[in-house]
Amino acid sequence: MTREVLLTLRGLQFDQREEDADKIEMVTVGDYYKRNDKHYVVYEEITEGFAQPTKNRLKFSENMLELSRNGLVNVHMVFQENKKNLTNYNTPFGQIMIGIDTKKVQIEEKEDNIAVDVDYSLDVNYEFLAECHIRIDVCSKQNSSFSLN
Repeated sequence: MTREVLLTLRGLQFDQREEDADKIEMVTVGDYYKRNDKHYVVYEEITEGFAQPTKNRLKFSENMLELSRNGLVNVHMVFQENKKNLTNYNTPFGQIMIGIDTKKVQIEEKEDNIAVDVDYSLDVNYEFLAECHIRIDVCSKQNSSFSLN
């Protein structure tokens, strides 16, 4: 895997009725590295209406994904298979407590591509909000047919 990567994040949230799914997709460039058998992807995100970027760091290894966000939004989210983790999610509009009850973290690694799938339940302020799925695809930028230009 090269240092420069193309990162695709897809999210899906189901409330009590599965036909009411919210879909999110983001494609951006980032930097990839591997240290001590852990994968890292660092990228920036701009939120519409705000000038300050949010710096994001994904860290993943077998059965675990961590997302750290610093800037406009500040949070450290831990997705650990068969565990529930609580964290404070700090936004420009205030702080909320979120609970992440992770059911599955699956990582598929190839030479120039890594795919991460995560299934979890999301609580907000101790109230169930949704069943969620995240799909993260990391591929070497030089081997990608997709262009951001």
